[in-house]
Amino acid sequence: MTVDYQTDPSRYKHWRVSYDGPVATLAMDVQEEGGIQPGYKLKLNSYDLGVDIELQDALQRIRFEHPEVGCVVLASAKNRVFCSGANIYMLGLSTHAWKVNFCKFTNETRNGIEDSSEHSGLKSIAACNGSTAGGGYELALACDEIVLVDDRSSAVSLPEVPLLGVLPGTGGLTRLTDKRKVRRDHADFFCTVPDGIQGQRAKDWKLVDEIVKPQQFNESIRKRATELAAHGRSVQAAGIALTPLQRIIDADGCHYQYVDVRIDRSARVATFTIRPPAQVTESTLEQIIAAGANWWPLQMSRELDDAILSLRTNELDLGLWLWKTSGNPDTVVAIDNLVLKHRDHWFVREVLGMMRRTFARLDVSSRSMYTIVEPGSCFAGSLLELALASDRVYMLDVPVGDGGPTLTLSEANFGAMPMVNRLSRLEARFYQSSESLQLLRSKIGIPLTARVASDLGLVTFAPDDLDWADELRQAIEGRTSLSPDALTGLEANLRFGGHETMESRIFARLSAWQNWIFIRPNAVGPTGALTVYGTGTRAKFDNQRV
Repeated sequence: MTVDYQTDPSRYKHWRVSYDGPVATLAMDVQEEGGIQPGYKLKLNSYDLGVDIELQDALQRIRFEHPEVGCVVLASAKNRVFCSGANIYMLGLSTHAWKVNFCKFTNETRNGIEDSSEHSGLKSIAACNGSTAGGGYELALACDEIVLVDDRSSAVSLPEVPLLGVLPGTGGLTRLTDKRKVRRDHADFFCTVPDGIQGQRAKDWKLVDEIVKPQQFNESIRKRATELAAHGRSVQAAGIALTPLQRIIDADGCHYQYVDVRIDRSARVATFTIRPPAQVTESTLEQIIAAGANWWPLQMSRELDDAILSLRTNELDLGLWLWKTSGNPDTVVAIDNLVLKHRDHWFVREVLGMMRRTFARLDVSSRSMYTIVEPGSCFAGSLLELALASDRVYMLDVPVGDGGPTLTLSEANFGAMPMVNRLSRLEARFYQSSESLQLLRSKIGIPLTARVASDLGLVTFAPDDLDWADELRQAIEGRTSLSPDALTGLEANLRFGGHETMESRIFARLSAWQNWIFIRPNAVGPTGALTVYGTGTRAKFDNQRV
């Protein structure tokens, strides 16, 4: 099936959204028969990809359409259950690729909650009114605070190991240690007890921030959310409507106003071409706000985000993504400068956040990426981030006077859109070398020829026009002939060398540990825990430790 990541509140099946001044409530009310694929029921507020697509959209609309909101309450519309996590029957029926893509998008959505808290001051509370298990607890872990009802039965749990024979979701384990600082021995016990931990012990072990009796639960959540909102981003201004993207999807690819994706299935290659507008039409904050969702940085990022998600899920065989640009590099730099000049305004800050999260999807996508810099390219500023995110950069070495391309650095390349390891792509590329970064800073705004860019370390290869076509062809054919599994491991290691954060650890484990555990017989074999879950049959394990 083809998955569409675009939705809007009129099409939500699983979430109820309400607003009360500076507080927004997203109440999870998963419809059992509303799975994105047939064959399973979404019982007990368990979720699948469709539920998370709606959550991602709801959060995005709060960011842009409701600047008055300073705190989001993630709640449940069902009695005595917050969320029981990813639907087990869905996982049992899914292909390995579907499971991994689902887990990756889920983690990106939760990272986005934390990103908005850090950069925009949009705070969040998980109001756990009942059982909070597996991925449901991971959703709570992404929030700034977790409040659990103290009713002598409700618990938080990560039961994947004892019940399913798989790892607790990567994000769950990592947030326990890196974010909540749960002691190792406590975490070990917690992750092997299928019923979880409740009440005072959950609070004492830092698994939750507060426990509240049922009679005071709703009022306590309301009061705390109001307090957090008062210190959050709450802005008294009109929101910016996220109008539907205009796109054409056909056999040749995905086509938007500023982003075009051409697919060559026989070569297993997708070619992305990103275009800036013909000219800068906004020069003041008032004009930027008036442009709204049509302002180029926001519209381009939304189009690119949609294309990335679509190809990751729907085009599994396209293992190599080629990045191209077309337009005036001065236009891109001028728009970058506008973004940075007005970044303290709530709308521009949210646009920059959208750009940051979109480019971060590239770093964790299990696709090889080459950038092609040729005549007419505009790899400048924010669009240069595409090249810096790539595994290799090929730039045609032709004199500028003969139409040769250039690269241009802008201030946007020095920390405005960091990777998930909190480093700019330049810092990661040069292993935080102050000497290299200082030299690159001195080149801001200067069009760099292929030879200069190569000497600065921004380009991998710079063939002349005699070798250009053959070298590109060999590079593309060579890459697509290699093992996709080996390349995923190679790329995930090299892209995040030298510096780790909670977020980069989450995705590294998703690429390695979870990939491995999800295909082991103890999880998905004929007698594996995930296979026999719910049948009444006990799992049988191969007890060799490897």
